[in-house]
Amino acid sequence: MNDDVLNMAIRKFLKQVGITSQREIEHAVSKAVDSGLLNGTETLDVHMSLTIPALDLTHQINGQIELE
Repeated sequence: MNDDVLNMAIRKFLKQVGITSQREIEHAVSKAVDSGLLNGTETLDVHMSLTIPALDLTHQINGQIELE
């Protein structure tokens, strides 16, 4: 195993996750505010799961996103 190759592959994957997740969250929040589902002052609970079946790895990250 090449540690440098592994590190770069993980960073590339996490960058993709971060960018696409941010875009999806922003879109969903904007749509919810526009439709009246949210008023734009909420704090949203957030859960992210990372799963790698070949490693039998499941990791859950919990947090909050404040809209104001």
